Amino acid sequence: MKARVTITLEDLMMLKADARGFSLTPRQPVGSLLAGRHASRLRGRGLMFEELRHYHQGDDIRLMDWKATARLRSPHVRVYSEERERPVLMVVDQRSPMFFGSRRAMKSVAAAEVAALGSWRALDSGDRVGGLVFNDHEIAEVRPHRSQNRVLQLFHQVVRLNRQLADPSAKQNETTAIEQPIQLNAVLEHALQVVKHDHLVVVISDLDGADDQTQQLTSRLAAHNDVLIVAVYDPLGISINGAPGMLAHDRGRVWEISNSPGFRDEFQATFQRLLDHWKEIFHGLRVPVLPISTASPVAPQIRSLFGNQSR
Repeated sequence: MKARVTITLEDLMMLKADARGFSLTPRQPVGSLLAGRHASRLRGRGLMFEELRHYHQGDDIRLMDWKATARLRSPHVRVYSEERERPVLMVVDQRSPMFFGSRRAMKSVAAAEVAALGSWRALDSGDRVGGLVFNDHEIAEVRPHRSQNRVLQLFHQVVRLNRQLADPSAKQNETTAIEQPIQLNAVLEHALQVVKHDHLVVVISDLDGADDQTQQLTSRLAAHNDVLIVAVYDPLGISINGAPGMLAHDRGRVWEISNSPGFRDEFQATFQRLLDHWKEIFHGLRVPVLPISTASPVAPQIRSLFGNQSR
């Protein structure tokens, strides 16, 4: 992957070959922060009613239609089939806090890679793919559709907003266009207007700004849909060694990085509190949370998190 600071359409296209070895299946991924503690709330595809027919020996008694049995005076069962496709909505964060990376790639690039891998895998599974791509001042919507053209339309939006992160003129226009940057909760509210039921919603973000309202909005999304959280992080956000004169910049603010002996321990403790905060928000909803590091290629991480499934 050539891209480090920004992503290109060619990069996202090439990831099609790596979209294998995992499946967005209705179970708690083995690499979820909640795995082993809570059953997954993922449902998978819905069921479609096919026909009403006579009961055959070996049929599941739970499929018995008792009203039809009484009316027709012979045992009848309802036959269902799994829906051949389901809508998948990729919610891709390209806000300014995502424009950070100490190794291999920016968080914004890693998020774009996750979106591409998930989109290619979903399309290969026969699902409809769309998304919400957002930065500090815009939410770009691509309605789910089962076609490669729709996937490419989603990728174009990802690339467009990704490039704006590295474009000083775009940042200048951004500050004059809005008073307050778009928050994660506003995007989740937008998602609620797009998805009604039986969608898979994949939120790919560093979860900057997640709070109690995030939990409420995710609960509403998960009431009738599957929700998967991909939490993108950078290793420098876990551990950092300060040095004299080291400065950190974030959204116009500047901090001095201390080189005191206790700074690294406190920094690690702060990250652990962030992880605990994520778990507190999502554990009651049984929504899987998958941590993705910017330091390593994304495809092997996803395959590992999902248990290296075949195909």
